[in-house]
Amino acid sequence: MAEEKTENSPSAEGEKKINETNSPTKTEQSDGKDIQIEEKKIEENNESEKVNENDDSKQTSEPKSMRAIVLNNFGSLKNVKVFKKPEPTPSQDEVLIKVKICGLNFQDLMVRRGTFDLPSKPPFIMGSECAGEIEMIGEGVTNFKVGDRVVALPDYKGWAELVTVPETAVFKLPENMSYSDAAAITMNYVVAYIILFDLSCLTPGKSLLVHSAGGGVGQAVVQLAKTVKDVKVFGVCSKSKHEELKSENNIDYLLERGSDYCSEVRKVLPEGVDIVLDCMYGEEYNKCYSLLKPMGRYILYGSNNLFTGETKSFFSVARSWWQVDKISPIKLFDDNKTITGFNLRHLMHQQGGHSFVKNAVDQVFKLWADGYIKPKIDSTWALENVTDAMQKMHDHKNIGKIVLDLSLEPKIKVAPVNKGKVKDKKNANQDEKQESQTEPEENEKKTEAEPKNDQNEDASDNAVKENESS
Repeated sequence: MAEEKTENSPSAEGEKKINETNSPTKTEQSDGKDIQIEEKKIEENNESEKVNENDDSKQTSEPKSMRAIVLNNFGSLKNVKVFKKPEPTPSQDEVLIKVKICGLNFQDLMVRRGTFDLPSKPPFIMGSECAGEIEMIGEGVTNFKVGDRVVALPDYKGWAELVTVPETAVFKLPENMSYSDAAAITMNYVVAYIILFDLSCLTPGKSLLVHSAGGGVGQAVVQLAKTVKDVKVFGVCSKSKHEELKSENNIDYLLERGSDYCSEVRKVLPEGVDIVLDCMYGEEYNKCYSLLKPMGRYILYGSNNLFTGETKSFFSVARSWWQVDKISPIKLFDDNKTITGFNLRHLMHQQGGHSFVKNAVDQVFKLWADGYIKPKIDSTWALENVTDAMQKMHDHKNIGKIVLDLSLEPKIKVAPVNKGKVKDKKNANQDEKQESQTEPEENEKKTEAEPKNDQNEDASDNAVKENESS
């Protein structure tokens, strides 16, 4: 028979010792649990860190946005709106500018109509003039550094909070020049300087006629012309601008647009004028050419009359072509006259005339620093109110430069009240009052008629009872 193992038997005691040595103690069990808990915590932390890394990567992958004025399609002002666009980064030989002020020019209106040979089709960011601070520079840029105060003349995309521009189209500002003055001076005064001094060869004692004398370029021409001695200036503009322009006493003879201004000029100078600066074209060209004296110069720097509708029209182009006299080189040879054209945008961005333009900018900034010229700013608008600003320029109601300030809050447009609707509301209220007054009167009549009906019913009942008794 097998021996029974009791607690006191040696074999039982040996097994107990083995089990005790193999089984973990309570402290070891608790230490193991703590280790497992710590491992779980480490795993959870690692997973949370991975989640955070994924979130951070998502956040960094999303591009930052900025406000920009976008032209959705050629045509009316309804196609010009402010949208959120991705922030650009500078490429080779480009700088990134944080824009403070934008300049509005007549060529922006022509861009909206689709009359310019643009590098791209809508939608795209508008704007050809802006001033601000350099925020980043691309590879190869040597003339600028981060923090420089500059003004730029990009081909387009200048009406945004950030814009990338080739360094050849960027110019450093003088120390005391504000961003508003920079946007009001650069394009207008550079155009005026080149057509006056480089193309017209303005010298003391000469006479000139300038169209749109109240506009941005017109005011620049007047101020720059007055830096030369004994220069007579004839200015053509809308009659509504004459009073304010007379008070400035810069234009010697103000002429009304649409009138027979040629005869007015002949009264003062029978032989005509030395220089004509024309931004209108069309039928104005024939008048201006006839006003030139021998050795006179006609400079065309715009074509406002060529496109008058909301979009580019074949008929308006054909009409202007038909109105303009065709002058051959032989006629110029016989008349001793010169006809010259000037397009700043083409010179800068298509014909490589950066150094020529840079020299003109330097001369203009020097004249400003010496106090000879001062830009006239007509009005300042918020970025969101750009369509109102463009409408004002389209209506020829501005005297001087129109600028956009990106720090301004937009003006809220109040919908016009329709007088007809107001009258209808008043009539409706009066009808309601009359109805409310007639209702109690009708109720009183009904209450008066009710007792009479009761009396008639009682009388008929009595008559029936008498007949029955008889």
